[in-house]
Amino acid sequence: MYWQEMSGSWVLIPRQPVGIVHFLGGAFVATAPHITYRWLLENLGKSGYAVIATPFVNTLDHSAIALSVLNRFESILERLQSTGKLKPGYLPIYGMGHSMGCKLHLLIGSLFQVERDGNILISFNNYPVKRAIPFIEPLALDVKTLNLEFVPSPEETQDIIAKNYLVRRNLLIRFSNDDIDQTSILNPILMSRFPNMIASLNLPGNHLTPLGQEMDWKAGEIFTPFDAVGQWFKKEFSRDVYRLRDEVLRWLNPEKFFK
Repeated sequence: MYWQEMSGSWVLIPRQPVGIVHFLGGAFVATAPHITYRWLLENLGKSGYAVIATPFVNTLDHSAIALSVLNRFESILERLQSTGKLKPGYLPIYGMGHSMGCKLHLLIGSLFQVERDGNILISFNNYPVKRAIPFIEPLALDVKTLNLEFVPSPEETQDIIAKNYLVRRNLLIRFSNDDIDQTSILNPILMSRFPNMIASLNLPGNHLTPLGQEMDWKAGEIFTPFDAVGQWFKKEFSRDVYRLRDEVLRWLNPEKFFK
């Protein structure tokens, strides 16, 4: 199993896929998701999920980005099926987003007719331009005068989701040490549309936890105190992303975890 580049996206196909995950990353790390989110996505692949990770470059028009990544995903999915890399027949499709990737999946599920068995929304945020783009605020630019705002705006996005979002089953994940997470705003909006279909988790970690990579520490032939320290660091640094992986897989396939 290895990453393949297809139509500007990165694809990971296990031998016998049990489902498909369309992954969208955060605004400033989304251009190479197969690298920045490698550990998490490859663990989904090892568990039988085909991963289509679609890079994007952030602009002010988030609706246009949502349409673009959806079109690329559907084109790749059709290509994989026509070439036999994904066997014909039904496989559940899940959207999975981190940070801005959550907003894009929410817009996809609200503005376009898509079939999704569920969405996994990690560290959702929906800030206006002034807070979302780091260099804007220090320059003291008048964003209103310059007409700088995302399309749709944060308020418009919430309204679109509240009226039109069609994906019934959702997993919302926030981290205990994440100051920019806005899941608490999203949760009641989705609950009002689909009561009893929204799962919400508060996990240890921070906004960058999904980007975590496993530390590769291998003890020598003779176990030394340095090996003990190295393995402790490996465990501590990996613990949060391990927990995230386990909870995502539990939600994707609860029967496997509760047999």
